Formats: sequence, structure tokens, C-alpha cells
Amino acid sequence: MIQSIRECILGGIKPFLNNNVKINSEEILVDQPKDKVFGDLYTNVAMVYAKRLGVASKILAEAICEALRKHKDVTEISIAGAGFINFRLCSVAWQKVIPEIIAKKTQYSYTNIFDNTSINLEFVSANPTGPLHTGHARNAVFGSVVANLLERIGYKVTKEFYINDQGNQIKFLAKSVYLRYCEVLGKSISENDFKSDMYCGEYIKDLAKELAKEHGNEFLDKEESEWIDFFCKYSLNKMLDNIKKDLALLGVVMDKYSSEAELCKRNLVSEALEILRKHGDIYEGVLPRPKGIADADDWEERPQTLFKSTKYGDDVDRAIRKSDGTWTYFAGDLAYHLDKIRRGYTKMIAILGADHNGYVKRLKSAVSALSDGKASLEVRLYQLVNFLENGKPVRMSKRAGTFITLKEVVERVGKDVTRYMMISRHHDVMIDFDFIKAVEQSMDNPLFYIQYAYARICSVFRHFEAENGKINEAELMNCEKSILTDEAEIALMKALVFWKEQVKSTALAIEPHRIPVYMQEIAGLFHSLWNKGKTRTTLRFIDSSNMSDTMARLSLLMATRNVLDDGFAIMGITPMTEMR
Repeated sequence: MIQSIRECILGGIKPFLNNNVKINSEEILVDQPKDKVFGDLYTNVAMVYAKRLGVASKILAEAICEALRKHKDVTEISIAGAGFINFRLCSVAWQKVIPEIIAKKTQYSYTNIFDNTSINLEFVSANPTGPLHTGHARNAVFGSVVANLLERIGYKVTKEFYINDQGNQIKFLAKSVYLRYCEVLGKSISENDFKSDMYCGEYIKDLAKELAKEHGNEFLDKEESEWIDFFCKYSLNKMLDNIKKDLALLGVVMDKYSSEAELCKRNLVSEALEILRKHGDIYEGVLPRPKGIADADDWEERPQTLFKSTKYGDDVDRAIRKSDGTWTYFAGDLAYHLDKIRRGYTKMIAILGADHNGYVKRLKSAVSALSDGKASLEVRLYQLVNFLENGKPVRMSKRAGTFITLKEVVERVGKDVTRYMMISRHHDVMIDFDFIKAVEQSMDNPLFYIQYAYARICSVFRHFEAENGKINEAELMNCEKSILTDEAEIALMKALVFWKEQVKSTALAIEPHRIPVYMQEIAGLFHSLWNKGKTRTTLRFIDSSNMSDTMARLSLLMATRNVLDDGFAIMGITPMTEMR
């Protein structure tokens, strides 16, 4: 229905179009005004395109209004200010969308804007040296919901995890496991044996016990050269297995794991360097010391191999190779993104912690340079999570030693609560996750509020089917809906109609927090209608003496349930048909 209105608006604009301006109907804003006094819908398209079309906005608005007056669902229309167009629709316009939502079920929100275009979505990408923590949990949920949203607007999404398995951190992991392995086999180990770069959590002891059980004293009292490679490989594989298991607890399954070490073996760093050199983007130079920082990553006051990232919008040029000939961390990023480009990705998204803010411009510059401007990278940064217990901070984990693990959170409150909380706020905002409030069975708990709406709808259908047998969806689609004219019913139908628009705009903006917010709105409108039926018997969903009205109202409930089902699917949450 909204799309047909867009097409009508486009018809009013067409006489003013010229060769320099092209307008896709999908670009035309049609939305609900915040103040209902202005009408059901508005569009600002006249103001947006007037200057580009070389026409006064009011003249363009008048032409659009003339076209809208011919739309069978438009009943009132007016122009406000410099060209805002406000209009109202007849109740039939909202009613006739119900059969479409019933028929399409959770497919109602799909709009194939991008026609199966491939897109690479990298998220989590935690160092495989310890268990996933709560920051990784937010990253994982954010990424998986973004993937679901992108699929709904026509992208073919590859969910990817980049394994940082090149460098000293893996050797420090192996050495940490070796010390605990020796301890398991009876050797005396003190905490002083662990250097500052080594790992001391309980999970290291667990790895050591497993290794000792499998290999006995095979490596005991051996020279480091005899065990280091094996311990690196063993520890890395075990940590990756644990990471995958932890992600599975959240319902997250990656499509691909890319290894930094494998990219280095394929000599992709050198190949990336050669591509940049051919473009004239490589030179030998000395980077200025960053302001206010004594020591900075990849900085040294000696000649280094530098990438002219400022040519592509970065603030400073970036080091690729240090004066001692070793590659910088950024060099690995170049290889990784070159690999993505060679795999055919021209669209990429990376989800990173807020502490990676300084990496955004250099990564975008790298993708632009390596692809000759043919590929693009979008980056979304997320803030961390504060964990509370009845308002008091919770900081320590027995398993990790320094942080709360993803696994501990899921085991305590469950997958669904964890997922909901992790996308309940905009990714730029820090989340306060209170263990007690998160599972509270009250209408003040937003997830409970939505689940309760869903369960109430299911209870209505159970009650109806207990008396009348299984409901016929075709009958609900084709039943007369003219009685659905109460303002509470119209408000709910409007929200359902705009669900598709909400999903599309949320996916394009990459802001998944909008989904739970909109679901709360739908749940609130349903609860209001439910409560209204308590005092007005004519609004009750089931009237055994009037099957025609009952079917009309049940059709509205089924459409509402389908939309809530879709929202739960996007969020990766299981809907509850009954509240425990």
C-alpha cells in the first residue's frame, strides 16, 4: 500500500523530471507524522527535489497533491509550510493490508532492493587467546541481527570471523598453557613464572588438563623448540572450538573463518604492498609522533614503509613495515581486505568495538586503494556493556579472571534475554545490563512486554480453536473487515503496515535497535486494544454470537502475530506462546 502511494507521488513529479535527475520510488519518504492532527501520512519529497528540478517547492507540492487526489485511498490532503504534504487515508486502506500480511507471514518485510548482491559482514573477530566476553556478546548479537536485516532487503550475506592468529599473542598463549601443563604433571609453578603478556585465567588450566590427559608427559621438560609449535596449534584450535561453542549459545553461526596466518602464508601482504606501490601510494618516511602519546602502535622515529592513506581520506599516513623489516598490524588488515576484494566483495561491513575508532579511516582507505575505488567498507562501532546486580556493578569472572564471559551471561539469563538486551540500545550508547531487571516478569520489562503480547494473541487463538476447531487462514484473509474502524484498531493496523518500511529503513541505516523499539510500539498498541475490549464488549476479539466480527478481529490478531514473529526472527529470539 505504501509503495502504491510512492508510485502515485512519483507520477506527480514526472512532468518536472529532466535528464539530470533520476528518482526511484523507493527513495520517496512516506511516513507517519508524530502529531496525528496533521493526518495519517506525510511526505517531504517536494522540498527534497524542488531545487534539483528547478521548480518552486509549493508548485511541485501542488502537482504531487493533484496526483495523490486520484489515489483511491486518499481522503484528505493539505500542504504545510514550504511544501510538506499531509494526507489521510480511508480505513479500508489499512484493512486491506491484513490479508497480505497473513499470506506472506514473516516474508511480509522482505523488499528485494539489492537483488541478491553479495555483501561481506565481519563481526566478533576476537583474538583466540581467551573466552568471549560481554563486549564480544554485544558484537555477536549486533552482527547477527544486522545479517538478518540485510537479507530482508535483498543482500546475500556472508558472516565472517577474522582470526588474529599471527603474532606473539599465540605464542604467549602456548607458553601459558605449557606452564599449566607442567603444573598438572606435578611441577611446581608460581605466579611469577607468568610474564605480563601471558594468560592466567582458569580456562588456561582447563586446556592444560585436557592436553595432559591426551598426551601425558610427552612434552614435559623438553626444550621450547620441541613443543612450541604443537602447543600453539593445539591451544589455538581449542580456543577456536570454545569460541564457536560460545557463539552457538547465542544462536550465532559464522559462514566463514579467515585466518591471518593463512593470508600471510599466501604472501598477500606483499601482494597488497605491490598493488599500492603501482598506484604510487607507498613511500619510505618517518611518521610524526602522535600528540600526547609517548608510544603508539606502529610508530617509531625511524624510516618505515608507509601507505599514503591521507590520499584516500585518512588523517595521517600509515606504517606497513617497520624499520626492522617486520610487518605492522595494519599490514595484516591490508592482506585481509585484499582477500575479500579478490573473493568478489565490493560491499563490506565491519563491526568493531569503540576502542577501534582510530582504525576506521585507515581501513576504509585501504579498501578504496586496493580496489581502485570499486569496493567500499562501512564500519559500525559499538560501546561496551556494564553489568549490574540490582543496580550494583558486577565486574569479575571466576573463569576469565578479569571480565564476565559471554557464556556466564547466557547461562544466567538465557539466550533470548541476552540477545534482546544487546540490541536494546543504539550501538553508540553504553548498555546497563541488570541481571535482575533483565529477567523480571513485569510490564516494565520490554522483552516481557512484547512476549506477553504474543502470548495473549496465542491464548485468543487457543480459546477460539477449543470451541470451533482449527482456524482457516484463507477464511481470515477473505473475511469482511469493514468493522475494524475503532481508533485503537486503526492505530494497530497502521503500525503493522509500516513494519515493512521500518525493517527496510533499519537495515539501510544499520541500526538494529529500531526493531525492538518498534516491536514495543506494536505490543503497546495491541495491549491497549486488549484493555479496551475489557470495557467495550463490542471490541472483544471473540463474540460467539457474531462469527463475522470475530473473524475480522482474528484476522487483525493473526497479522499482528505474524509481524511479531518476524521481529522475533530478526532479533534471533524464540517467541513464547504461553508465559510461564
